[in-house]
Amino acid sequence: MPEIRFEAAEVRVESPDLGGSRTILQPTTLSLTEQRIGIIGSNGSGKSTLARLVNGLVLPSAGTVTVDGLDVARRGAEVRRRVGFTFTDPAAQLVMPTCVEDVELSLRRTVKDRVRRKQVALETLARFGLAERAEVSVHALSGGQRQLLALAGVLAIEPEVLVADEPTTLLDLRNTRMVGDLLFSLPQQLVLVTHDLDLVRRCDRVLVVEDGRVCFDGDADAAVKHYVRTVSEG
Repeated sequence: MPEIRFEAAEVRVESPDLGGSRTILQPTTLSLTEQRIGIIGSNGSGKSTLARLVNGLVLPSAGTVTVDGLDVARRGAEVRRRVGFTFTDPAAQLVMPTCVEDVELSLRRTVKDRVRRKQVALETLARFGLAERAEVSVHALSGGQRQLLALAGVLAIEPEVLVADEPTTLLDLRNTRMVGDLLFSLPQQLVLVTHDLDLVRRCDRVLVVEDGRVCFDGDADAAVKHYVRTVSEG
């Protein structure tokens, strides 16, 4: 598995109301090498910020984040070829009119021939059970199908790491299970941000983030117990 390494990585944002900057992620040092890594925490805790550092959607204000030695701040393009990212709402990344066109867009840098690119896109859709929806408008898909399409577009370029930021939050139970099973069947290293405690229990290692810092790091069951206890006491 790739190594995702945080070395005293800190994120600050300008806060005019406070007359300066505000720290949203305290200095964090971690080495992540497990295949399935979960991140849980309350809304606004900093868990999505931590995840977005992995592919450079957020850059550290201090310290470093590397993926197999590649610094996300200095070699962002190379990192993003290795690290795919899916958002809570797939509408944030589905930009083309039809399903096949959306996957083709993802492949434009890696498959130069247009005929071959469409063929690869169709093969990718088939892998995700969307072959019959290839020429359908992305707006005509169900919530689960949209999330599958977003995953298909990201995974078409075969990244080594997939960061999934609350991928099941907008889904019903059936689609939550479908997307969850898909995520945990992937060969890629998975970094999963979620509020779904049943889903995160399937991870090899879980980080609990509160108030901008990792307050627990360990076994999934122990992490969930820690998080539930913290919420109950709060």
